[in-house]
Amino acid sequence: MNIGIPKEIKVEEHRVPLPPSGVRELAVRGHTVFVERGAGAESGFLDDEYARAGAAIIDSAETVWMRSDMIIKVKEPQPSEYAYLHPDLILFTYLHLAADEALTYALLASGVAGIAYETVEDDQGRLPLLEPMSEVAGRMAAQVVSRYLERHKGGRGVLMGGVPGVAPAHVVILGAGTVGTNAAKIALGMGARVTLLDINLDRLRYLDDVLDGNLTTLWSNNINIFRSIQTADALIGSVLIAGARAPMLVTRDMLPAMPDGSIIVDVAVDQGGCVETTRPTTHSDPTFVIDGVLHYGVANMPGAVPRTSSLALANATLPYALKIADLGVRAAIEREPALRKGLNTFAGQCAHPAIAETFNLEYIPPERAIESAPVDSLLPL
Repeated sequence: MNIGIPKEIKVEEHRVPLPPSGVRELAVRGHTVFVERGAGAESGFLDDEYARAGAAIIDSAETVWMRSDMIIKVKEPQPSEYAYLHPDLILFTYLHLAADEALTYALLASGVAGIAYETVEDDQGRLPLLEPMSEVAGRMAAQVVSRYLERHKGGRGVLMGGVPGVAPAHVVILGAGTVGTNAAKIALGMGARVTLLDINLDRLRYLDDVLDGNLTTLWSNNINIFRSIQTADALIGSVLIAGARAPMLVTRDMLPAMPDGSIIVDVAVDQGGCVETTRPTTHSDPTFVIDGVLHYGVANMPGAVPRTSSLALANATLPYALKIADLGVRAAIEREPALRKGLNTFAGQCAHPAIAETFNLEYIPPERAIESAPVDSLLPL
């Protein structure tokens, strides 16, 4: 199979989907890998390293897209890349379609087989390709809170761990999944007082046992959220419904209850956000203020630590990429239940129920969707 790795063009996205070692794994199995020149440079991986691993270095992004049977990326295609989408293409990347109507319709119109990292789900209900970036984003969220609570950054001037005789920062975390757990771990390690809210009592019991520090766990409901944010120096939004838009847990009319100079880090922003007043921002212009509350809405937080993120991402995605390349997309989807759940679009059909519900589309189960495609276009080359 011909596999392409174009350079990421989303604003301030510095990651690359595979390091040279990953390219080598594809090459030794007989696959041809096209890497756009400079694709890995900002993650510290040079073109010469990719060439030594067996890749062909290509100057043109269009050539990479057009010569490839499968494109492996980090972030969703940008509008300028929509023209490269075509029915015989397999697209393997983060898509986050529930927060992007234009991209959803572009993928459907093109007929591309869109497999989204964030909806690949194993038999234990885990999201193995989202998990490594959630770990990074959660740990970063606590670091972001610490930095932006400083007065010169617009915050309250509060030290995360306090000092003897002075209370530490109060950090409220919505959602006790991978992001929330990692955010809590780092915030507690920095000495903060953490309130962690979730609707899964078993998860709260577990974290109450394993996390050390000044931790309070609460059942997540409107009253507990509202009471918690009234004394919050920081709020971290980390809720997730796989493939769907994030639920709105903090509304516009709740915001004035937060202290002036407090900060919201809404990690769920790439799925629409769980705070009504958040919107996507960038690493170069990351914050804005509403009602005296600082908002941080960077949608690709792990892109700020691209080498760590790229290596962690590839560790998780490469085994699935190898299955698709070795078997072809039809057989890979038929044999691998996790990939079947990752299929979002196929031959102009919506193959994920949450996305179909979001945009009022007809849902076609993956098993039925792949039956409609010509066999020749789905076999490994």
